[in-house]
Amino acid sequence: MAVLVLAEHDNASLKDATAKTVTAAAKLGPVTVLVAGEGATGAAEAAAKLAGVEKVLTAEGPAYAHQLAEPVAALIVSLAPKFDAILAPATANGKNIMPRVAAALDVAQISEILSVESADTFTRPIYAGNAIQTVQSSDKIKVITVRTTAFKAAEATGSAPIEKAEGAADPGLSSYVGEELSKSERPELASAKIIVSGGRALASSENFHTYIDPLADAFGAAVGASRAAVDAGYVPNDYQVGQTGKVVAPELYVALGISGAIQHLAGMKDSKVIVAINKDEEAPIFQVADYGLVGDLFKLAPELKAELEAQGVAKKR
Repeated sequence: MAVLVLAEHDNASLKDATAKTVTAAAKLGPVTVLVAGEGATGAAEAAAKLAGVEKVLTAEGPAYAHQLAEPVAALIVSLAPKFDAILAPATANGKNIMPRVAAALDVAQISEILSVESADTFTRPIYAGNAIQTVQSSDKIKVITVRTTAFKAAEATGSAPIEKAEGAADPGLSSYVGEELSKSERPELASAKIIVSGGRALASSENFHTYIDPLADAFGAAVGASRAAVDAGYVPNDYQVGQTGKVVAPELYVALGISGAIQHLAGMKDSKVIVAINKDEEAPIFQVADYGLVGDLFKLAPELKAELEAQGVAKKR
């Protein structure tokens, strides 16, 4: 079956989520990657190098420059008759665009798949990840989002041709006004190998940045937060890890002052190694932690940072 993957990119470069989605798509059949953007040559060239990709389609124009959902969805729908399945990573963009595609094609979207069992059968999490559902679709065209933490990134060992795709008419339902982006020298949360997260126990925004940020810098890690910390205003919502935030699976996840509500666990329990620090020895986070330390995070976080520096693991900042 022919498979189309919507690329996640910033025009200049390809996001890691695309490489992981290609891995899932390759289990279904020959993969074509769609790069919709403006001046997105760099992203298209990176997509062409992914193993399993047989062709890259590029659609250039102002309507695609900021990946507005309506024009990108219209583009995908115009290309859909040539494909048996259409996949996108379950990122903010993918979750915004793909339901529109499914509605226009009059098919049921299959969301956040964890595995490809066969050409029409997939698994996906339900009940905040506490159960895995097997879904079989009889739709002629499968519209799918991929939970990228469940798949390894395709390696850059390929060399696929790049072709231009005819852009679809812009439905004119939305227009780009502007955006405010948070800037950070730390790794991107969704793809970071190490994440240090803080919870409501930090008690204030000042404490969050005083205790979490230095430890994250010592690890060279991204910073995350529980929903409780975000709702309390300690950090912006783009820090949120969990069912209603970002789903992550780093090599190391360090949770400080996070009790471990089911919604938070749904977003990080696939991390390879989980370290939890909490003064409540019965906190649910300890049920999934590989290493747990019961104690005062305000004392232990600086001690952990100092030990990292003493062992030469971290640079003093």
